[in-house]
Amino acid sequence: MHPFVSAIAEQVRRRAPKRGPAIDAPPDAWTVLAAWGPCGYSPVAPGTVGTAGAVPLAWAVSGLPLVALLPFLAAFFWLSVAAATRAGRHWRVVDASPIVIDEVIGYLVGMAFVPFSWPAALAGFLLFRLFDVWKPWPASYFDAVKSGFGVVMDDVAAGLYAGAGLWLLHRYLPAVIP
Repeated sequence: MHPFVSAIAEQVRRRAPKRGPAIDAPPDAWTVLAAWGPCGYSPVAPGTVGTAGAVPLAWAVSGLPLVALLPFLAAFFWLSVAAATRAGRHWRVVDASPIVIDEVIGYLVGMAFVPFSWPAALAGFLLFRLFDVWKPWPASYFDAVKSGFGVVMDDVAAGLYAGAGLWLLHRYLPAVIP
């Protein structure tokens, strides 16, 4: 087994999800992806840590033209649904706390609305976390859908709200969000 996967497996054994039975089997690659590596195993606020773990990927894809970014986001969305579904089966809880790939795609969606800058990254982080916790409709609707699709879609909805807020800041307060 790869050393990185072994380290993640050890974290799984030490910290089971908040809900559901303890799992003895080591995680597979899908489960590690759903946890966004070690981010989902944070003992405090794994969703927030997962969102922070998405910032480097947002920065990496920020140079893509829209014609490439949209297919990337669509592919990453379906990859996120598959990973969340598999990890939910692994932990026997659909929305287990270590599953944070939904925060990653939600943050990426929010950041797609504005050019990347560090002020935008911080504002996007704060806005995304606000809408992810608040869950205004339709995020609240998708949060009630107990499947990998629902787990991911509630964060995509939060990302759309965050992206709209970022766009407004960028458009009307360019000194704040260049």
